[in-house]
Amino acid sequence: MELGLYTFGDVHPDPVSGAKVSPGQRIREVLERVRLAEEVGLDYVGIGEHHRPDYAISSPSTVIAAALAQTSRITVGSAVTVLSTEDPVRVYQQFTTMDLLSEGRVELLAGRGSFIESYPLFGASLDDYDALYDEKIQLLLKLDEDERITWQGRFRPALADALVLPRPFGEHLRIAVATGGNPQSSVRAGVLGLPISYAIIGGQPASFAPLVDLYRRAHEQSGHDESARFVSVAGMGFVADDPKAARDYFYPYWLESMRRISSERGFPMPNRISYESQAARGGAYFIGEPEQIAERIVALHGVLHHDRQAFQMDLSGVPQKESLRSIELLGTQVAPLVREALGQSIRPDS
Repeated sequence: MELGLYTFGDVHPDPVSGAKVSPGQRIREVLERVRLAEEVGLDYVGIGEHHRPDYAISSPSTVIAAALAQTSRITVGSAVTVLSTEDPVRVYQQFTTMDLLSEGRVELLAGRGSFIESYPLFGASLDDYDALYDEKIQLLLKLDEDERITWQGRFRPALADALVLPRPFGEHLRIAVATGGNPQSSVRAGVLGLPISYAIIGGQPASFAPLVDLYRRAHEQSGHDESARFVSVAGMGFVADDPKAARDYFYPYWLESMRRISSERGFPMPNRISYESQAARGGAYFIGEPEQIAERIVALHGVLHHDRQAFQMDLSGVPQKESLRSIELLGTQVAPLVREALGQSIRPDS
């Protein structure tokens, strides 16, 4: 099973120290994290897209390209590309260019986004929320089938025998579907024959088993090869040398992030009780020391049989020193324990 991390390049003022980091500095720190992730043997880094002042990255493909240029093995992808408000032709060209640069190490995770700022910014209507994504994912896949395409839809100009270049490094670009747990998204990914990534930010990850089963059944019934099925799980995590210290340290950063989201969306305000319940065994937050985290990953794998698990470890601007230490522990201590438990070989370059 693959292990990794993802980031949105948070630039909130530090809720503990009040320190501020500029967007440029945060992007440079993200690139340092990618380099370390590869050095310690992790498999994947995802870089998100937001159009808000509290996140540094609004153009993930730019940062992904920089990350790929400084690495040689690790997969780097979007987490996510908000496809609903993008031109699939341009997105495809950007990612196939990165695919050529990296010799097949880029991944396009196509989603609709957890925030809505990109819709008015790029002239899209929220009334077309579902229709936009449906049309654009279909166009994206058609672009991946052949270099020449004739196509017509509602949301972009028609294409008449258009030549779309460059082509990917391999036969196809790595395209996956992102979802927060919508059953229709699980079916869509399965029918399309694409990998799927579940963002699990609360509750019990094991409860996603019916959705994963729904995805796999739709994939099989649509006649796709079993080898193409791929399930990723994404959620919050933080690794430190001591379990209580890990929870205590991460709590104010989690609280600041959850407080802002709850205020915007009218959710109940978070507190230490809700945090601890989610950080406990069976919860959505993987926060603790390496042995605990490895045990929980293996236990979840026994239920979901997923292929990748990635952690958001830098909410609300966790300082770089602690972010790097968490990445180091994930790669050097957690990953070997998980691979041993699952009977996987240790990477020769780890």
